[in-house]
Order: sequence, then structure tokens, then C-alpha cells
Amino acid sequence: MTVKRVMGTETEYAVSLRGSGRYNPVQLSFDVVGAAADGHSSTIRWDYRQEDPVNDARGTRLERAAARPEMLTDAPQLNITNVIAPNGGRVYVDHAHPEYSAPETLDPFEAVRYDHAGDLIMQAAAECAAKQTGTPIVLHRNNVDGKGSCWGTHENYMMQRSVPFDQVARLMTLHFVTRQIYAGSGRVGIGEHSEQAGFQLSQRADYIHARIGLQTTFERPIINTRDESHSTESYRRLHVIVGDANRMQVPQVLKLGTTSMLLWLLEHADEAGFDMNEFLNGLDLADPVEAMHVVSHDLSLAAELPLANGGQATAWLIQLKLRQAVYQVAALLDGTDTKGEPAWPDKPTMSVMAMWGQALADVAAIRHADDDARIGLAAEASRIEWLLKWQLLEKMCRKIAGGGNAGATQDTRLAWQDPRLQVIDLAWAALDPRTSVFAKVEPQTERVTRNEDIACAADEPPTDTRAWLRGELVRTFGEEVAAVSWSRLTVRDPRFEGGDDSVEFYGNASRTTADPARLFSLDISDPLAFTKSRCEQKLRESKHAIDLLKALAIGKEG
Repeated sequence: MTVKRVMGTETEYAVSLRGSGRYNPVQLSFDVVGAAADGHSSTIRWDYRQEDPVNDARGTRLERAAARPEMLTDAPQLNITNVIAPNGGRVYVDHAHPEYSAPETLDPFEAVRYDHAGDLIMQAAAECAAKQTGTPIVLHRNNVDGKGSCWGTHENYMMQRSVPFDQVARLMTLHFVTRQIYAGSGRVGIGEHSEQAGFQLSQRADYIHARIGLQTTFERPIINTRDESHSTESYRRLHVIVGDANRMQVPQVLKLGTTSMLLWLLEHADEAGFDMNEFLNGLDLADPVEAMHVVSHDLSLAAELPLANGGQATAWLIQLKLRQAVYQVAALLDGTDTKGEPAWPDKPTMSVMAMWGQALADVAAIRHADDDARIGLAAEASRIEWLLKWQLLEKMCRKIAGGGNAGATQDTRLAWQDPRLQVIDLAWAALDPRTSVFAKVEPQTERVTRNEDIACAADEPPTDTRAWLRGELVRTFGEEVAAVSWSRLTVRDPRFEGGDDSVEFYGNASRTTADPARLFSLDISDPLAFTKSRCEQKLRESKHAIDLLKALAIGKEG
């Protein structure tokens, strides 16, 4: 009964050249990622051998010949496009975007801290690349360009494989469609190409066109079925592609924390005698994809979503029922305290459940307020990003509609066509604090972590997952590390002499590693087996990287 589980985030950043309408985003991405490398990490390859992008969680495999090229993320790269960050995360080029994958963490608050550490890492890399190339490279943390293109902000959760995937898909579909009401980051424009003027809750929603599928860059599904756990056989990784690139911290904690709690519900429902199928039968949506769009476009927050059983329910009501189910199973398994509250086992879980309740209260307050009242909802806007962004833009609309009079009450619908609103929306996402609109309003928002703790997370890996070993191995023995992945580490023996000229490739076809006879690999599939407490002493005692990995391998076997 806990929110804690192995989880992490991936963020693709929009990259552009300031003051220029023509540029090569792929080259700019290479420049940024290259600038993120240092002496410890510049020669290390990413080991693609454990990746399996065509394995489907529904029990099938897609033929590689039938897969679109962008789906084959395990294909060897022609250039060094990966950097191991000091915190154990990964910086790499994903198509036309520089991307940061945060290291593995164990609760949503740490996940948010390490996610935002990526902003610092990427902004520093962009500034370094700009100096190296003489070009003013700009990064934005958003998901759309308003002209038809969309890029991802992904979540990853380790969960028990024993849970039937059909149940995972059904429950998560409900959640992902409806959590937009408190987790959306807000967007100017309706439709993939902003065909209609206006504002909506989510950046990502209009680009979701399928209920379930293996793909991530076309006909994007609500439920992604890529079955690639990066862990042991007992677990699967739920890979989520429908979320927004939030700037505010509270929506991020809610996005990660509520999803983790619902995964816990799936894992323990049978133990409590809770009939998950009966619960889902009463809530399944008739058309989840249509509902995804409706919820995002519905600023009234009152739209009734058709259910498969013939009934209707609002997104708010569905979220309320999801939270109630978690409460019910928690109470059945571990009892309640004197106030009737489930005996939550740790502070992160207690905080997430309280924040979930507060988010639903905030949404209820917003729903029952007209536009004039919504502009003054400061407390709610400090926690709900789409509302804070809407308030800023609505005030601008009223100035435009009223000829400069901020208090004008004229119809503002035409004002939403004004291109200045799109400029503000884009500036909200600017990573550089000197040009970011969000940086100016951030003091108005609730926070869950301090700036100094985020800065620390940019340099130090989490101590309670395998990310610690990955980060410290590169920091201490970077030149001896041949290849790295989420679940495997490969190092060279610098004392080795002789051997033939045979080589092994680790995903980067333009460069080779050392003679394979001097290589040693360690399987680190268990995310909890290579923490600081288990590895630090052996690291101190090791003269070379190969000594460390062999010592850990012996300990693992023992």
C-alpha cells in the first residue's frame, strides 16, 4: 500500500535557432547532446543489445520488416548520440530532439526532482553548444509547435507482470483520459494544426488517435504496449506517452503519484477481494479517444463522457471513483486510523493521496466559477498549471478585446486568434529563465522540492537504485567504461595486453570498442540491487572499473 515503486521520466525538448526561421533541428540536437558530454562520458556508447522495441505486451511481436524505421530504437547509430549524465540519467538524440531520460527513482517526489534536474543539464548543454558553434541554440520544454508536430514527455513505471495486461489497459485508459483536468499544462489552439482558436487543458491530447498500440510517433495510442522492462522477468515497464511536459511541480507529482497508486491497486485488488473487472465494467468509456479530446477541449469541466454500459460520467467523477477504489482496497488490506483514513505506510504515499484529494477539490472550485471568478483563483492556480496559464492568457485577451483596458468585459473569443497568445504560450515553455514566462510566475506556484535540491540532483545520482552505480562508475572510471544501458554495464581491462583485432559494437556503428577479450559486463537488471549502500565500499576498494564489476558479480552470485 505505497506509492513507492521504480519510476522515471523522459523529456524531449524542442530545439531551435534564435532569430532564424531556417535551421537543421537534427544537427542542433547533435550539438546539444555533444556539449552535454565531459571527459568522463564522451567515449561511452549506449548498449542497445537489451532493447526490444517490437515486443508487444499483448503477447505478440511485430515483424521488424513491418515496423516503421523510427520504431526500431535498438538499431545501431552512425554517430555517438548518447551521453551518460553525472546523475546516472541519459542524454541523447531522439529523431529531431535532444532528450533527457532521468535516472531510476523510487517515489514521485524524487522523480520530479530528477526530472527538473534534466532542465538544468539540458540548458547548460545548450549554452555550451551555442558557445562552441557560435549559434544561439534555444530549448523549450513543451510538446507541440501548433503546426502539426508533436513530441513526447514519457513516464515509466515498474509493475508486477502477474497483473493481466487487459486490466492494466482498461484502468489506465480511464486514468489517462481524465487526469488531464489537474495534470494538463495548457495549450493555445484546438486541433493538431491549431485549426480553431481557443485554449485547451492538454498539449498532447489532440495528437492521440488510437486506444492501444505499439507505436509512439504515428497514430499515437492512449496505451502503449511496448514490452521492454529493463528489469527482471517478474516485472513489466508501463511506458506512458500521453502526458504533458509540465513546468509546475504539483501537477507532475500528481501525474506520477496517482498513476503509481492505481498500479498498486491493480497489483493488490485480488488480495483484498476487490473485483477489478466489475469495477471497470461500470466505468469503461464508450470511445476513449474521443473522450481524450473532449476532456481537453472542455474548459467547463462538465462534459458528460459516454460509457460503454450506456451511462455517462464526467472526468471529475471518474477520478473521484478511482481515488475511492484505492481508499477501499487500502482500508481492506491494512485497516484505518481513528479518523477512518487508511494507514498509509510512508510520507510520500500520504502526501500523494492528500494532493489527489486537493486536486479534485480544486477542479470542483474551478468548474463552479465563471471566467471572471476563475481569474482570481490564486490558490487553485498555484497547483493546476493549465489554469495558471489560462489566467495569464485570458487577461491578455481582455486587453486585446478592450483596446488595452484590462478590465474589459467584451467578448474575447476573437482575441484568442491573436498570434501574441501563441508567443506567450511558447515563452512559457522556454528553458532559459531569462526569456521564460513561466520563470516569472513560478513564485506563485506551490513547490515540492527546492532549487538547491534540484541542482544537487543534476550532479548526484539517486542513492537507492542502480542509477547510483551507473553514475558513480562513469564518474570514477569513465575512460574504462565501454558501454552502458539501463540494465547492463560493460568495462575494459586497462591492464590487458595482446589479443587479435576483433571488435564488438555497442550500438554505434561508426566506432569500435576494445578487443572483446578485455571486456567485462555486469547484468544490473534488478533496479534495487546496486544501490549506494551495497556498492560504495567495493567502489572504494577497486583500482579499476573491471575490479569493481567483478567484485559486484561475485557478490551477486553469493
